[in-house]
Amino acid sequence: MKLSSIISKDCTKAAVLFNSKKRVLEYISELAHEQLPDLNPHDILNALMTREKLGSTGIGKGIAIPHGRLEGISQVTAMLLVNQQGVPFDAIDNRPVDIFLALIVPEGDNEQHLKTLAAIAEKLNNKEFCKQLRNAGNDEELYAIIASAD
Repeated sequence: MKLSSIISKDCTKAAVLFNSKKRVLEYISELAHEQLPDLNPHDILNALMTREKLGSTGIGKGIAIPHGRLEGISQVTAMLLVNQQGVPFDAIDNRPVDIFLALIVPEGDNEQHLKTLAAIAEKLNNKEFCKQLRNAGNDEELYAIIASAD
């Protein structure tokens, strides 16, 4: 899977600075709303928060893949944020998270959703790739890293 097929240039944000899990999820909701203007940002946030209540999407090594399912969309939309510092996110290794690759997925498309999560987790398992993401100086550089990883 090509990350650039689900992440648009305006959904890659480098060197952002948030200090809480809730604020990161709020910002992701705002970005998602810009891509999916028919959806209410509050509904997007609720979908993300509902998923987090089931268990943290922090997969370890400073990485989280927050995701939520919503009706009214037909394709996966993704956002990539790299925070300037780690945020407490209840990750499985209890380490703070600084790379957030968030997904908004259509309700009911379970098989595609699981394939997308697996492909993203595989890409984010590459230490060199994550190092490049963390070192991106601006949004354009971050997107170029995503595009070149395809």
